[in-house]
Amino acid sequence: MPQQLQFTRFQRSVGQAGERLEFWAVNPWRRSSLFVIVLLITFLLGSSVGTISGALDLMDPIGALLTVVIWEVMVRLRRQWPAPKRAVLARQLLDMARIGLLYGLLLEGFKLL
Repeated sequence: MPQQLQFTRFQRSVGQAGERLEFWAVNPWRRSSLFVIVLLITFLLGSSVGTISGALDLMDPIGALLTVVIWEVMVRLRRQWPAPKRAVLARQLLDMARIGLLYGLLLEGFKLL
């Protein structure tokens, strides 16, 4: 007979991190700043992937594969969430991440033209 794991304070705090972040982001300025932070971080990642793969010139197929895999995972995660009556913070953050990644990749592509 398997024993139940203890419900520790660490598990409680990690389990409630999403709820606490959503409660923290009730303020519109905080929510907007969180969106901008996620947008800029993913823009940096998209720009980095394009720059590194372009500089090495050996990593183009691997960089493209990595980008497509990340993009597909993000799209599939977005489709699984049902449309709520109110906006969910995690869904909006995922959308901002997708926009930032796409913008970073497109800007790197236009630099090569």
